[in-house]
Amino acid sequence: MSLLTREELRARINSGKEGQIFMDPLLGDDQVGAVSVDLRLGYDFLVSVLNQRPSISLHPDHDHSGPEVFFQSTRRDLGDVFLIHPGQTVLATSLEYVGLPLDVYADIISRSSYHRLGISINSMFQPGFRGCVSLELFNHSNVPIELVVGSRVVQARFFRNEQAEAYMNPGQRRKYIGHVRPTISRASRDEDLPLLASLSKK
Repeated sequence: MSLLTREELRARINSGKEGQIFMDPLLGDDQVGAVSVDLRLGYDFLVSVLNQRPSISLHPDHDHSGPEVFFQSTRRDLGDVFLIHPGQTVLATSLEYVGLPLDVYADIISRSSYHRLGISINSMFQPGFRGCVSLELFNHSNVPIELVVGSRVVQARFFRNEQAEAYMNPGQRRKYIGHVRPTISRASRDEDLPLLASLSKK
């Protein structure tokens, strides 16, 4: 596995050829760096909010207070300000719609300029991914931070998977693919949870 460089990224992004990395819109050539591509903050947000429910339940036998009741949807226009408060989790997406070939995967990290303000993210997306990239933003600082919709908040590093066929499972079910808006956690759909619940009863 090797990190794709600027020359390789430019040769692959929107090339129209087999193995292309699809990315739209690209608003400037400066988005492609030496070993990464900057991604812009999209329009839609799911904001964590407090309510009277005691917790998010993932146990299959419990009455669910699922994660959806702990998030509120909101939207901003390009250039608008979005305020993220200290200790707050916000689910967002990239402005760009991304499509990966089967021999490439990517990880997502916050740009250092935003990391120094207290905004952090660390995520990845798998070979064959399609959709706007999920951004799970968290404010570690003790002051609110204004984010501008459309700004380059995170960066993606793309890696070549030399053994793509060996790692791909055609029957694998994906919970997060093809989305263009923020998506609530689907941890409760993990197939091992009913098995674990049955073991606890024994």
